[in-house]
Amino acid sequence: MTRLGDVSDMLVGFAFKSAGFLDADADGVRILRGDNVQQGYIRWGDKTKKWPVAQCDGLERYQLAEDDVILAMDRPIVGDGLKMAWIRPEDLPALLVQRVCRLRGKPDMALTKFIRYVLAAPDFSGHIHRITTGANIPHISGKDIAAYEFELPDLEDQVRIVECLSAYDDLIATNQRRIALLEDAARRLYREWFVHLRFPGHESVPVKDGVPEGWRKTPIAEQTSFLNRGIAPKYDDAAKGRVINQKCIRDGRISMEPARRQSKDVKPDRLVQMGDVLINSTGAGTLGRVAQVRAPIDDCTVDTHVTIARPIDEGSWTYFGQALLNLEPVFSEMGKGATNQLELSRSDIGAVEIWLPPQHLHAEFERLVGPMLVQAEQLSVANLSLEKARDLLLPKLMSGQLDVSGIALPAEVAA
Repeated sequence: MTRLGDVSDMLVGFAFKSAGFLDADADGVRILRGDNVQQGYIRWGDKTKKWPVAQCDGLERYQLAEDDVILAMDRPIVGDGLKMAWIRPEDLPALLVQRVCRLRGKPDMALTKFIRYVLAAPDFSGHIHRITTGANIPHISGKDIAAYEFELPDLEDQVRIVECLSAYDDLIATNQRRIALLEDAARRLYREWFVHLRFPGHESVPVKDGVPEGWRKTPIAEQTSFLNRGIAPKYDDAAKGRVINQKCIRDGRISMEPARRQSKDVKPDRLVQMGDVLINSTGAGTLGRVAQVRAPIDDCTVDTHVTIARPIDEGSWTYFGQALLNLEPVFSEMGKGATNQLELSRSDIGAVEIWLPPQHLHAEFERLVGPMLVQAEQLSVANLSLEKARDLLLPKLMSGQLDVSGIALPAEVAA
């Protein structure tokens, strides 16, 4: 068995002072914090912070390079997934921040890309689960990471394993980038039309007191046919029913991986439907997160910590979903109660006003944006299949149970 610390160059980031952080649009170098490390990728966007270029002298050691393996040391496990990613060309330049660990394979011993798959294997996640400490902020140390032991094949076999698994990861990453571009285009068009009010034909529409003619604002409650929280589930791993919890809602998307099986009978109106918008409604940190159901989910509800907002008009699904996604920062600040017991009530959600634009704009927005989101959903489904295939191969390849020379590489899935 080989210790991870013996075959990898490990570095924990620099203790930058948060007072010196710059926002995303400022001139500076991006700094990679634990918040940026997701399960398999680096998230920038609204999580971006920068460091002034003039203050980067002496920080060369903390400059990241392509393929560097990154592991969050605070809250390293989110749901059932490890906050581990690797650096792609579009992530550079970037500097490493404290409480984030960077790993590189040592020359003639281990490939950096092979180290990535060591950390991606289920055995490593099990190791992290066992060693994570801390009640308020679960964390791991560099010493804990370095102590992990695994079977290290020779360099030739490492190359074969990396080639096989990278083919899956490269295709998944391509799909993720396409999804992000499609979702960003949808958000931008929403904001252009319904926030900045530069909708088609706006030049000829009279505006009085900031309200275009034919437009009005109405409470969310008036644009929904159902606005309520879910059920107190009866968990049963053998049941057919599923229940979505707050961990399922992240980055504007729904992940069914953290969902659980449950056996309680559910009223039809509390089963999630296409077009439903789900809003996290309990507790600091996750409060106010929003995602829309964009594909059928059979026999599935939400628990009492999640609110379902169902649009009253099927033709306005896309508009309604983007409107509530745009309100995520507002919802996140609306909680009432003690810090650890914040609640976002359905009445408070329902009282928030959104535009009710003319029907022809609903239809045109649906025509333009609906296909974007359908394609994004198709790519998400394709990625689930690719991830499942890769995850079945990963432990068998890493343990030597499979001969990598006989494994076929994945074909690209047409969007």
